[in-house]
Amino acid sequence: MERISLSQFLIEAQREGKLDANLRLLIEVVARAAKALAVTIGKGSFAEIHGEAGSHNVQGEAQKKLDVIANELLLQANAWGGHLAAMASEEEESICLIPERYPRGGYLLLFDPLDGSSNIDVNISVGTIFSVLRNPRPEGCPTEADFLQPGTQQVAAGYAIYGPTAQLVLSFGHGVHEFTLDREFGAWFLSKPTITIPEETSEFAINASNRRHWFPPVTRYIDELLSGKAGPRERDFNMRWVGSMVADMHRILLRGGIFLYPVDRKTLAKGGKLRLLYEANPMAFLVEQAGGMGTDGERRLLDIVPESLHQRVGVVLGSRAEVERVAQYHREMGS
Repeated sequence: MERISLSQFLIEAQREGKLDANLRLLIEVVARAAKALAVTIGKGSFAEIHGEAGSHNVQGEAQKKLDVIANELLLQANAWGGHLAAMASEEEESICLIPERYPRGGYLLLFDPLDGSSNIDVNISVGTIFSVLRNPRPEGCPTEADFLQPGTQQVAAGYAIYGPTAQLVLSFGHGVHEFTLDREFGAWFLSKPTITIPEETSEFAINASNRRHWFPPVTRYIDELLSGKAGPRERDFNMRWVGSMVADMHRILLRGGIFLYPVDRKTLAKGGKLRLLYEANPMAFLVEQAGGMGTDGERRLLDIVPESLHQRVGVVLGSRAEVERVAQYHREMGS
């Protein structure tokens, strides 16, 4: 069987008018950075990447050494190509402009450089999440306000997952595609041309240790799942929770399910746990392109107009019927 590389796949998509040359180049640069990260992570302790960095990000969270490495790698890789006007990282307080010595392009890149980094020291899958927007003011210097676009304005999104194999999942608005890194050849090859979330599911992912903080709609939904065949759903459900969003969402994209990180009493003051621009929007874009649904419990995630660069939201993503049920319970019971 002929193997199709990421570059070949993107070039053919460009010929079909599904993306332009600059977006193709941008995706290829992000993919190269992800490949470099996959190689670095694969070296483990021999690369001296484990442990704390001794610093904190803008949210006040302790950074791992690999958080810093991943952030710098992505910033440097994307600075000089001429397809970007600016970048925003979950690890940076403000946006990162393209240096004046390089040409400035028409796109904005947002990323979580290392999702699930707390798992890196125990060899559990981590990943990189990214989102691409158009620069709304190509004639001027980008500002933070230019990044505050609803998720519907994304032109591409994706993630790389660094697990037993390194895989890249992406969409530029024409379905969801999976690529696997062939380490021998040093290239990404198409492994699943189209990903569609199964409609029926018997798996769910949630941090059950937060149960005491949940609001009634979430408690009601999870209780129904846990009651199994004896309950109103009349079938058994299994819980899966990795603690890396990319790992949990990768499973759900491939075999169905629902992922919940809702606003609860513990996170209410902050608006939620996960970041709208760096995590929720790109994953919701992928999920909807795969036939699923994404909500914060009350609103479609992709319709939310961001108010700040590091805004947090509640997240419910996955198979459409299950997400709609959670949204229905929120409508009936309130938050």
